[in-house]
Amino acid sequence: MPHTADALRDFTARYCLRWQQIYGHPPASEALYGIASPCITETRESEVLWQPQPFTLGSTLEMIERALDIRLQQDVAAFYTTQFAGDMSAKFGERALTLLQVWSEDDFERLQENLIGHLVMKRHLKQSPTLFIATTDSEQEIISLCNLTGEVVLERPGTKHREILADKIESFLNGLQPATP
Repeated sequence: MPHTADALRDFTARYCLRWQQIYGHPPASEALYGIASPCITETRESEVLWQPQPFTLGSTLEMIERALDIRLQQDVAAFYTTQFAGDMSAKFGERALTLLQVWSEDDFERLQENLIGHLVMKRHLKQSPTLFIATTDSEQEIISLCNLTGEVVLERPGTKHREILADKIESFLNGLQPATP
């Protein structure tokens, strides 16, 4: 969906600008040091600096759809196939989170495997399918897109706890404020 891609690119631009204003350079990551990516602009002693890059693979999550015989929301495919980028810290209201992104082609494959595992767990628990898009400070809660409604929800994996944060991913992304460490 073009609106999801535009909202993600807009947030990413705001995030990168914030880093530039605060630190005088593009976003940096110690966690991604030593992991190849088209995003890397500079490698320092213990961190890499990065900039988002256009996604170069197919813009679908077909592997997941085929593996689980499921049709996924177009918005989640757009979210994960718009760009290569590092994960980004943000706030949604007062809630701190890390927006998950695809770092490289290898990372995209790993992401799809993890999403399959998550969807299999949801199916096993007889819960509606969700696809995670962000982590929170709590290891007990994640932010996901509900595959049935398109809503962005805060959920506790393995439980029925669910809180609606936004009616769609575009609204969620537009409501994010960049945060930096």
